[in-house]
Amino acid sequence: MDILCQERPKPILPFAGRFKVIDFSLSNCIHSQLGNIFIMTDYRRSSMAEYLSQWRLANASSLNFNVLEPRNGSYNGTADAVYQNLDCFDKRQVDTVLVLAGDHVYKLDYRRMLAFHREVDADVTVGVITVPADEACRFGTVTVDANGMVSHFLEKSPVPQSNLASMGIYVFNRGVLNESLIEDARNPMSLHDFGYSLLPEMVKRYRVFAYRFGGYWRDIGTVEAYYKASMELTGEQPCFSLNGTSPILTLEPGLPPPHIGRQASIQHSLVSPGCVVRGKVENSILSPRVWVDEQAIVRNSVIMENTFIGRHSVIDRSVLDEGVSIGEQCNVGFGTGLAQGYRNITVVGKGVTVSPRITIERSCIVSPYIGLSDLAANPVIGSAAL
Repeated sequence: MDILCQERPKPILPFAGRFKVIDFSLSNCIHSQLGNIFIMTDYRRSSMAEYLSQWRLANASSLNFNVLEPRNGSYNGTADAVYQNLDCFDKRQVDTVLVLAGDHVYKLDYRRMLAFHREVDADVTVGVITVPADEACRFGTVTVDANGMVSHFLEKSPVPQSNLASMGIYVFNRGVLNESLIEDARNPMSLHDFGYSLLPEMVKRYRVFAYRFGGYWRDIGTVEAYYKASMELTGEQPCFSLNGTSPILTLEPGLPPPHIGRQASIQHSLVSPGCVVRGKVENSILSPRVWVDEQAIVRNSVIMENTFIGRHSVIDRSVLDEGVSIGEQCNVGFGTGLAQGYRNITVVGKGVTVSPRITIERSCIVSPYIGLSDLAANPVIGSAAL
């Protein structure tokens, strides 16, 4: 995720305006009526713990909701994270463990997957979804027999054997999980990761089944994937609903509705509370407290919280992180772009101030650590300059 996650863990990356990515997995847990929730944090865990503490008070104060930090300094992989906290399951005397990633966007009633797990008498169940063949190398992929039993599990192979991708959602019988994690912990050559280490071995020894999911699911593990998933929410008929049944829960910002100026125009966009729009917004997502000044244009872009866009500036096909300030008469995401990079997406890092009349070309990355004099001295910023 490059500079978007340089100072924040991906699960609390803003998404769809007023939400965080982890809101989706947590909301699924709440709507599935799961009473014991354990969240294992590591990278930038103080910011994660702060957000999760507030989230719990707002949405899950009556549940057994625990934030668990590493006991050995850090987690050495996803499997090691669960291994270090096995005693939590002992205390709760659970017989089934559901393991989730905290950085995917989707809605799923986990009770259906748990029912499937019991129905087929599985030791392990893996949530899977069909992905385009040319994207399969980004995921763990499985091959299954006619009964839905997994015969092979291959993590992020350059030559995947199928386009049936693991969603990073696993159901384990507790005894099988404990045995596998203890064995894995004793292996000094292991990566201690569910996808790379545990699942390929478990397929050889246990009854591992694939639970096929036919709904909307996105892994936003790259800037390109993040941008694409964001833009999918801006169409006339978005393929994913944030509200409706089982709405996504989050921390409400406690801000007034957006203020739309008399000369403003908004089309096919999500505009969050606290925004002020006096210019034109098209096919874009504005997080809370974004200001789009008079005659400014924002199109095909994701604008995060507390960002200011000055008069007569144009933002196109860009992601602007929190606290960015764009001066008057700037062009950000200008031109046709380059073939490399994020496929013509410009990213401006957290807290960057862009002086008036600066042009930042498409496919650029503007780091929050670039000197302000650099931007002022270069009226046109291209990828070669950055």
